[in-house]
Amino acid sequence: MTTTTETATTTTAARPILVTGLPRSGTSWVGKMLQAGGELVYVNEPLNPSRPPGRSPGVLNASVTHAFQYICEDNEEPWLRAFGDTVRLRYRTVAELRANRALPDLARLAKNLSAFTAGRARGRRALLDDPYAVLSAAWFARRLGAVAIVLVRDPVTWAGSWRKLGWTTYFHELLEQPLLMRDLLGGHADELRALVGSQDELAKNAALWRVTYDAVDAMRRENGGSLHVVRYEDLAGDPETAFGGLYATCGLTWDASARRAVREATQAGNAPTRAMSWSLKGGLSKTAYQPMDSRAALVTYKERLTEDEIARVRELTADVRARFYDA
Repeated sequence: MTTTTETATTTTAARPILVTGLPRSGTSWVGKMLQAGGELVYVNEPLNPSRPPGRSPGVLNASVTHAFQYICEDNEEPWLRAFGDTVRLRYRTVAELRANRALPDLARLAKNLSAFTAGRARGRRALLDDPYAVLSAAWFARRLGAVAIVLVRDPVTWAGSWRKLGWTTYFHELLEQPLLMRDLLGGHADELRALVGSQDELAKNAALWRVTYDAVDAMRRENGGSLHVVRYEDLAGDPETAFGGLYATCGLTWDASARRAVREATQAGNAPTRAMSWSLKGGLSKTAYQPMDSRAALVTYKERLTEDEIARVRELTADVRARFYDA
């Protein structure tokens, strides 16, 4: 681990960073805390199938066809080219203008072009905050050389967060990707098909958590140390210590300024505002990170799920959860 004033090796310090994990596992929060050190350009969810923030060819000049798009060596040609531009902070202005020309689009174009251009001139690295990349995290590490951070959040607190927002799971997004089913999710095909169209949202969301982190576990075993699985609870419970370690993993400078930014953004007394509540459809990026009391966020599930529902989620996810949590 680096000290509070030094950076990691030059090799690590030159690599792009991917922060991923299922939506509501804390990717925006972690991405913003890493960006606080001033060495990164934050790139928001290029693989999100909704616009905004996705479907921006200036940021990612490739067509996203599914939520949780799976990328591997067998289909990588357009993705390798497009993400090669993204991680080098090369904004494709003409491609963006061909697709998006409304006034809000032009404002986003100006913002992203400015950030990419300034970041490239200053030698900053790209940080991709993208929960929709979770099933492709190993490819980002292998083929783009990314430092791949995969966040895992306890399934009960995660399910409580989805319950609050009324989010649901559409398993056709996974089942309609043959390469994904071949490589990672084939053993779950019957389970997922049985839940298509189900009104049992808790069972569907628990299944999404279970199959996703089963795949994450398989990827980390197959790819050795190239995937860094980080528990949300460790970051929320002791932000300064945990983020200091994460800065070292990413080859970032953990100095007094970064420490202060993390402390101020996660201390008791911070509370999200109603105006910036989460939504799958963006306006002013309602899914963006807000300062919060990180420790208090660990127990919000008690207000969102009944005791029976908590027990049910634990039962449905127990086999996979045990690979990430001791108790």
